[in-house]
Amino acid sequence: MQHAVGSPLPPPHQPGHGWTPVAHDPGAHHPGGHPGPAAHQGQVPHQGPAAHQGPAPHQGSAPHQGSAPVPPPPPAPGFAPPGPVPHTPHHVQAPQAPETTGHVPLPPGGPVGMPSAPPTASVPDASTTTIAVLLIGPAGAGKTSVAKYWADHRRVPTAHISLDDVREWVRSGFADPQSGWNDNSEAQYRLARRTCGFAARNFLANGISCILDDAVFPDRPVVGLGGWKRHVGPGLLPVVLLPGLEIVLERNAERAGNRRLTDEEVARIHGRMAGWYGSGLPIIDNSQLDVPQTARVLDDVLARSIASPPNW
Repeated sequence: MQHAVGSPLPPPHQPGHGWTPVAHDPGAHHPGGHPGPAAHQGQVPHQGPAAHQGPAPHQGSAPHQGSAPVPPPPPAPGFAPPGPVPHTPHHVQAPQAPETTGHVPLPPGGPVGMPSAPPTASVPDASTTTIAVLLIGPAGAGKTSVAKYWADHRRVPTAHISLDDVREWVRSGFADPQSGWNDNSEAQYRLARRTCGFAARNFLANGISCILDDAVFPDRPVVGLGGWKRHVGPGLLPVVLLPGLEIVLERNAERAGNRRLTDEEVARIHGRMAGWYGSGLPIIDNSQLDVPQTARVLDDVLARSIASPPNW
């Protein structure tokens, strides 16, 4: 429907004004007569004498309530009226597209429980079980090399978390134990262990196994093994990697930077690690084993630990 030139827009709805849009109903007709002149040019007629009170409204003004719908003028020749337009309620909002920020919701990382062995297997396959392993040993035992190889060759997603790597995230103010063991170096080790434990819980909560390595001493259970148990959970499986002293000294001599210790320090650490014998933890002597062989032995040890977790 077209308005006449110069016709004002319909006024906004206000209480008492009776503005009601008139639907186009081709089947409706004016009772008792033909539509008046107001039906032309798209105008809506007034109703009764009450519509003549006051000044005459402009063309296209709205009728009062109670007027009957007026049929529109006949279409021009060759004009096909459009089909009915479905009514869309104004209060219905279009569905909003989900946010795509790229963030992946992660489940909360909690203490890691004991891994359960498959009920149908007499000896569980450690290479396909989601587990957390703590590889313990002195400097030069080959912990990092074995942990990386073991993580690389598993059939399930596995992460390697190195305590030394995390500790060296501190650049300015790094407390090097070679310069003397003090409160700062002890605090940075504790902070690195907590960070590794937090990372391990997050990996495990998302179905990714992990292996951590640390030189944990048996005579310091609160700082060492007890701390790892608090950070990761009782399901952590500790394994001791303890070759002979001559092997440890030879491997330590191949190191560089702050990873290399003096022979006296290596011998002292190795002697303290001997306290793990008789502790109940599994011990692997890899003096005559290369890295792949040690990783296979580690799988066998972990399979027995899953079937019968160590009491630690």
